[in-house]
Parts: sequence; structure tokens; C-alpha cells
Amino acid sequence: MTDSNNHQPTTRICGCDADTITLRGKDLVDEVIGSYSLTGAFLLQALGSEPTAKQCELLDAVMVTIMEHGLMPSVIATRLTLAGAPESLQGAVAAGLLGVGDRYGGTAGKCGELGERLVGAKEMSQEAAAIVAEHRARREPLPGFGHPIHSGRDPRVDKLLAMLPENSPALHAMKALELALSEVLGKPLVMNVSAALAALMMEAQVPANIMRGVVLIARTAGLVGHALEEMQQPAGDALWHAAQAAVPYSE
Repeated sequence: MTDSNNHQPTTRICGCDADTITLRGKDLVDEVIGSYSLTGAFLLQALGSEPTAKQCELLDAVMVTIMEHGLMPSVIATRLTLAGAPESLQGAVAAGLLGVGDRYGGTAGKCGELGERLVGAKEMSQEAAAIVAEHRARREPLPGFGHPIHSGRDPRVDKLLAMLPENSPALHAMKALELALSEVLGKPLVMNVSAALAALMMEAQVPANIMRGVVLIARTAGLVGHALEEMQQPAGDALWHAAQAAVPYSE
């Protein structure tokens, strides 16, 4: 932020001197360490207000859900990078994070943007229909709906949505989109885990523009676990040779 009097940029997140470290007005040693989980400390640091137990519960569920998804491209990138540069754990994890995007890693942030638009609309069902129409006109899939593996109900969705109160605006927003899309298609197309994760993050007051950051935090933990397994039980060479076999050279 910028002080209005002298235009000097300042931060309200953290500061330190020789004896103290202050995080959002709290003494890190006396008030934060041992009193906050990582999730709670993140909410405090990012949002600047005392997190509730419900916020922490919802964000914990989000990060546990999205932390691990098998040998997907980001994991393969981490393992192959570590195989080539075993001294660079940070490089291997960073390589995996670079592959977290709209196709692999989820579209929760985009779902969150649509959810915020719906919650702010005068008439949610009409706005949902407009969103569906806009995506169809652009020939773009609606983020958060359909899944290449879970062709029916994504098994994670019901578990996550059950954590939301029945009057949750975020829950109503995602259900409005689901209904509007299904009506246009003439058949049910249910929400996938990205829409559910967005709903939980909205309920936890996480803005849509940092939802991908939450996904990255969770995926970082998952990639570190894969890196440790790669150190102990290397699979990088097998992945490399499998890629060579799957994609032969051809003139």
C-alpha cells in the first residue's frame, strides 16, 4: 500500500527489528507460533484478519483435496527434473508448479470468478443462464463442469459441498450454474471438484484472484512428497524411457 501523506510504499503484512517479528500486528514468537496452524497463519497473513475455525476447516479441506492426484504432468515434471538435477530440490518443485494451470491443476480460480459474479448479481438464475450462453457463444467449456475420468458425479464433490451451510451464497451460485448448463444441454452435467473447491474458498472469504495460489500451496506439498519418493525409489529414468518409447522419432 502507499501512505497518502508522503506516497511512501508500506506493507501491513510483516515487519521486524532486532528483537521482534510482527505478522499482521501480532508478535510472531509470542502470539503466532504454536497458536496457529499453517492454514490459519496463511489466512491471517493473506487476508489480514483473524481467521475463524470454519475458514480454517474449509481451506484445510480444499488443500487436502487438491494436494495429490497421481502421476499427472506436474508430478512427472518434478520427478524428471530431480532425476536430471538431483541437487536441485527447489528446481524440481518449481518445474512441477509451472505446469499447474487451466488444464492440469484445476480451474477453481475461474470458477471463483464466476461465483463472485453470480453472488453479486441481482437475479442469480438469470445471470447463470447468461454465463452459460456467453461460454457457448465463444465455444468455450464452462469451467468446473464435466470431468474426463469421473463421467458421473465426481466422488469428491458431495463430500466437499456437505461442509457448506445450506444458505451459502457460494453453494447457491454453483448450483445455479449447474442447473443453467443442464437445462441448455437437455441433460445433467454436474459440477466437478474445481467448482466445489471454489465454493469452499468463497465461503472461506478467499478472493478468486488468489484461489490458484491456494492450489499452488497444496500442490507444493504434494510435489515435495513425490520428490522424496523419487530420491528413495527413483522412477525418473523409467518415465523418461517410457516417453521415448511412446513417442518414437519419425521423419
